[in-house]
Amino acid sequence: MNSSLNLDAAFSALADSTRRGILARLAKGEATVMELAEPFEMTQPAISQHLKVLEDAGLIVSRIDGARRPRRLSASGIEAMDQWLAMLKKALEKNYNRLDEVLAAMEMPKQKSKKGERR
Repeated sequence: MNSSLNLDAAFSALADSTRRGILARLAKGEATVMELAEPFEMTQPAISQHLKVLEDAGLIVSRIDGARRPRRLSASGIEAMDQWLAMLKKALEKNYNRLDEVLAAMEMPKQKSKKGERR
């Protein structure tokens, strides 16, 4: 799958607070649909719809354990978002570093002029 499409789906999935809550719960360990539904005032089918969105976005995976289908975070989906955000953070840090250099250069002439002043 195209990584930009995955990122679109992943960030779109994160736009919903219930899905963010589900991911936060899964950060503690895998869980079944019923376990994930507990803190929410929703039906099991509604939670299942949220889980489908998260699975389609590549953020969670499920496994079959007898009659259970526990979900867990998908390392590859989370890592893809993390890498994209790290790229943005690096660019932001570069911009701040350039700004720091500009501000430092503006301060130097002020300091020199203060030293040269006579009272």
